[in-house]
Amino acid sequence: MITDIDPNAGFCFGVTNAISKAENEITQNGSLLCLGEMVHNQEETQRLSDLGMKTLSYQDFRTTKNTTVLFRAHGEPPETYRIANANNINVIDATCPIVLRLHKLIHENALKYPQAQTVIFGKKDHAEVVGLVGQVDGSAVVVSSAEEISKINFSKDILLYSQTTMNNESYESLSQQIDTLTKQHNPNGLFLKFNTICRSVMARVSNLVEYVQRFDAILFVAGANSSNGRYLFSACRSANPRTYYISQCSDFKPEMFQNVDTVGITGATSTPRWLLQRVEAQAQEFASGVNRV
Repeated sequence: MITDIDPNAGFCFGVTNAISKAENEITQNGSLLCLGEMVHNQEETQRLSDLGMKTLSYQDFRTTKNTTVLFRAHGEPPETYRIANANNINVIDATCPIVLRLHKLIHENALKYPQAQTVIFGKKDHAEVVGLVGQVDGSAVVVSSAEEISKINFSKDILLYSQTTMNNESYESLSQQIDTLTKQHNPNGLFLKFNTICRSVMARVSNLVEYVQRFDAILFVAGANSSNGRYLFSACRSANPRTYYISQCSDFKPEMFQNVDTVGITGATSTPRWLLQRVEAQAQEFASGVNRV
C-alpha cells in the first residue's frame, strides 16, 4: 500500500504563530498559561501540556493575577483585555492577524453606521465568534445557517460578516437571501456584505478536492470537536466517498484499507504535521494485517 501526506496540510499561519510563541515562552520560563484550548486537537494539546503549558478556563482567568497568559489565535473580545489589565496580567497576544483585522473592521463600521445591525455568519459559541461579537459589546446577531435567518431584523440596516473559517459557498448563499429579504422589507435600507473568510481557508478547499481525487482512499485527521475539520472533511468526502475521519488510532477499521492500493493523508487547519506523519506510520502498520482484497 502506498501512502502520501498532503503537502498543503498542517497548521494555518495563525495557529503556527501561536504555538511558536507558546514554545518560546515555555523554553524561557518553563511553563505558560493559555486562555482556552490552544487548538481543537487533543494530541497537540497534550504535547504542549507535556512541555509545560496549562489551559486556563475563562472562569479562572477572572481571578488570576500577576502572571503571564497567552491569548490564542482565535482572538478575544475587549472585555478579556480589560480583565487582564485590571489583574496585572502580562498578555502574550497570539491573535491571528486576519482575525485582528476583522475585529478592527467590525468596530470601525459600528461607529460609522451606528444604526446598523451587525450580523455574523458563524458558530455562536466558537471562540473566534465570541471575540467578534465583543467588538460591538455583544449586540451582534449570530447565524450559523440559512435556517436561522429569522433572527435578523430586516427593518434595520445590516452589516454582514463571516467567521474567518466558514464555508464560502454557504456565506454567499446566505448573503443573497439577506439581500433579497432586505429589498422586500426595507427597500431603502442599507445592506453591506464584507468578504471576511480567510483566503487560505478558501484555497484549502480547492486544493483538497484536487488532492483527494488522486487516491483510492483518504484518511482525514482532525480533532473530534474541530468545526473546521468537519467542514473540510465534508469537502473531501464529496470529492472522494472513501474518505475517513480519524481523530484517534482506534478509528482505524479494516474496511478502510480493503481494495485499496493508494492512501492520501490530510487534515484540518488544527492538525499538526507531526500527527499526520504518525497516522501514516500507524496506518501502514494496521493495513499490513488487513486482507485488502
